[in-house]
Amino acid sequence: MRTILCAVFALALVSCRSTQEFSGLENLHQLSAAQSRSISPENFTGEKGKAGMATEGTGKNAARDLGQGWKVSPSVRIEPNTTFTLGEIKGPGCIQQIWMTPTGNWRHSIIRFYWDDEPEPSIECPVGDFFACGWGKYCQINSLAVCVNPGSAFNCYWPMPFRKKARITFENRDSRPMTLYYQINYALAPVPRDAAYLHAQFRRENPLQQKGIYTVLDGVKGRGHYVGTYMAWEARSPGWWGEGEIKFFMDGDKEWPTICGTGTEDYFCGSYNFENRETKKYQPFSTPYAGLPQVIPPDSAYVPPQRFGLYRWHITDPIRFEKDLRVTIQALGWQPDRRYLPLQDDIASVAFWYQTEPHAKFPALPDRTALAILPLPPPAEKK
Repeated sequence: MRTILCAVFALALVSCRSTQEFSGLENLHQLSAAQSRSISPENFTGEKGKAGMATEGTGKNAARDLGQGWKVSPSVRIEPNTTFTLGEIKGPGCIQQIWMTPTGNWRHSIIRFYWDDEPEPSIECPVGDFFACGWGKYCQINSLAVCVNPGSAFNCYWPMPFRKKARITFENRDSRPMTLYYQINYALAPVPRDAAYLHAQFRRENPLQQKGIYTVLDGVKGRGHYVGTYMAWEARSPGWWGEGEIKFFMDGDKEWPTICGTGTEDYFCGSYNFENRETKKYQPFSTPYAGLPQVIPPDSAYVPPQRFGLYRWHITDPIRFEKDLRVTIQALGWQPDRRYLPLQDDIASVAFWYQTEPHAKFPALPDRTALAILPLPPPAEKK
């Protein structure tokens, strides 16, 4: 329990250090001048004393005998190929928690965050991957930064400070309309001078463009610290696929990185193939800092194709950089004679980091076809 409490303290302090305005457990008992606000379909502006007043909305028919104040506008409908603004907040302040239940295709639903009137988003990501559910199927996540709860409740606890303005949008790239219930909880208060802005970037290669090497993040310029990795990984070769090392190139590193891991399952805080020694199958797990919460299908260990969802939050051990950052991971398996085998798997990822603004422009998000998740073919027979 002590470990979990310390982690909560660390997460609260990532962006709100040296202030008592934004509460973590370590200062929850202290009074503050911060103003609590919340944006939802029942109060699109978060304005004080203006919630629950809707007379039109997705619940109007259900509330026809009750009228105003009785869940008239609990959700929004987002039409195909349109973008809806979830909220605009004038700062300074800090988003503290986000809850939502998106229907539709999670890989074709794009969430974006813009800080302080910037023209390019600091966060641009399919909503499922942002909440560590990259394969379009529900997966329970029990972590400090992200929780996914029954039946499809996405929860985010990354602190998101902003000084002038925060704007959050949601794009529906699917051919069908979707329904979205959501709530954005935040506090209005001064932001410390040393608080950085949260960034998140999605990438996918299907298959890998450079055999055996996947780039998680590149082109980051500025000062900051790396705080998390989510990966949706489809293994396409028989046997174990996770021998690869993650590498962090920072502050001028060229050929050789400053930080190099020892294996994929090691980086995600597991060991020895994530294998349950009794069942001889992959053992899913979800913890405050790291997890392998999703294995699809769950009963065909080492038989391709098979899909995995993995996360690693650097809450107590952020990767700090002063000028630049690049992150790669090897897609590396075994050959029958126990030699390494570079792979060409289908890999998608989300990198999470805090940095000063302005940030370098992100690579273009893949189009709808390149984002698509196709049905898995039947597993190959074991030889």
